[in-house]
Amino acid sequence: MLASTRRREIMHRLVTDGYVEAKALADELGVDASTIRRDLDALERAGQAQRTHGGARPTPGATAKLPYAMKEGERLAEKAAIGQAAADRVRDGETVILDSGSTTYEVARALRNRTGLTVITNDLRIAKYIAETPGMRLLVTGGELLGSVFTLVGERAIAFLSDYTADWAFLGADAIHLEAGVTNMNTLEVPLKRAMIAVAAHAVVVADSSKFGRRALAKVAGLDEITNIVTDSDLVPADSRQFGNVVIQAPPVEIDQL
Repeated sequence: MLASTRRREIMHRLVTDGYVEAKALADELGVDASTIRRDLDALERAGQAQRTHGGARPTPGATAKLPYAMKEGERLAEKAAIGQAAADRVRDGETVILDSGSTTYEVARALRNRTGLTVITNDLRIAKYIAETPGMRLLVTGGELLGSVFTLVGERAIAFLSDYTADWAFLGADAIHLEAGVTNMNTLEVPLKRAMIAVAAHAVVVADSSKFGRRALAKVAGLDEITNIVTDSDLVPADSRQFGNVVIQAPPVEIDQL
C-alpha cells in the first residue's frame, strides 16, 4: 500500500472514530509500528492530526481533508478514466461547475478539447488549468481559502453561486453509501457542495471505487439528489447493482493516452 493511500485511510478512521491506536493500525494495515509512527508524524506536520500516547486524534478545527500533495499521486489511472467518462457527457457551449478535488481536476483536463464552455470552480488548481486552456470562460467563486487543498469555501462562495445556473455540477466525495448517501469529512465544504447541486440541472459525483461502502462525517446529499455517480471499473458488480442506474463505471484508460 502506498504511503499516501495508507495515510488517507488513517484520516478516514480519525474522522470516523475520533481516535486511532498505532498498534491496531499496524496490525490492520499490515505494516510495522514504525511505519505507522512515521505516518502519524506526517499527518501531524500537515496539521491533520495530534499525536497522543500510543496513537493520534484529529486536530481541532483541521480541514479533515488530505492535502493535494498526498492525494494527487493516488489511483491516477482510475481518476483519469472517471474524468474522461464524466467529460463525455458535456456538450460544447454548456456551463459546468467543478468542485474541488483531484478527481474533478481530471474532469477539467478531459474537458480541454471542448469549445465555448463556461467553467465555474472553487478550486484554485482547477482555475489555473482552465485559465491556461484556450476557448473557455472561467468564473472563480470568492470565499476563504483552505490552503493545503486549494479550495475556496464560505458564505461568499455560496452567494456567488446563487447568481448563476449551470448544466452540470461535478462534485467530489469522501464517501458513498447506499443508505447514508454522499458524505464528506470536511463540514466546511458541505454548504458549498449543496449550493452547487441546487443551481445545476444535473449533479454528478465523481469518485473512485474505494469511496463506496463508506460513511464520512457530514452528509452532502441523498442519492435521490444526484443524477449519476461516475466511478472506475474496479467497483464490484454486485455493489454497483445496489445503486441501480445511478452508477456509471468508466472503462479503463491509459494515462499516457490522455
